[in-house]
Amino acid sequence: MAECFASSSWCEEGSSCSSLVAPLLLPLPGEAKPAPEGRDLAALRIHSEAERRRRERINAHLSTLRRMIPNSTKMDKASLLGRVVDHLKDLKRRALDVGRDVAIPAEVNEVDVEFDAGHQHAFPEEDDDDDDDKLRIKASVCCDDRPDLLEELGDAFRRLGLRAVRADMITLGGRSRNVFVLFSKDGDGSVCLSSLRRSIRETLGRVASSGALQSNAYVGRRHKAMRSH
Repeated sequence: MAECFASSSWCEEGSSCSSLVAPLLLPLPGEAKPAPEGRDLAALRIHSEAERRRRERINAHLSTLRRMIPNSTKMDKASLLGRVVDHLKDLKRRALDVGRDVAIPAEVNEVDVEFDAGHQHAFPEEDDDDDDDKLRIKASVCCDDRPDLLEELGDAFRRLGLRAVRADMITLGGRSRNVFVLFSKDGDGSVCLSSLRRSIRETLGRVASSGALQSNAYVGRRHKAMRSH
């Protein structure tokens, strides 16, 4: 801002003349002018609108949480958030419990066999006085899931002379884990356990791998059909 001086003079009859100098403030070239009041009002309106939208988003999220948590209609925000945290902890605990009890199907084919030839059964939940003298076997098969899988496993058990008394099946992402409790129909304690284990593993292993062969054949036919078009 530059200072300029303007002078004025006056003179009365019979008196000497004097001069008055007053500074004038003029803006320098290129100097910014003060912002008008309208610009401040526009900025205030933008800020108010953004704050309103933020509060609407928060209230929408709180409404969603209230629908998830029972009996939370009249809760204040702090109590609601505390209840949500407790609910998430409970869900996490339940998920861990399920993970310990349920074996998720593996990505590779697996066959596991264990048995108990004595009278102290390894599987007490399947205890039956009529089967005390029979060999109890627990077989687990993990492979690709397919519609005829259980039928193939049933045929394999019959060929091996085994009878299934319990079956637990888990399917996830196209993979299946099947756990069976079996009885050997002619198990009298004289059977060679190592030979029986090997026979069961080989037979069930062929069932598990046949699904992979069928899947590969299907994929091959599909690719061939796509190339022909």
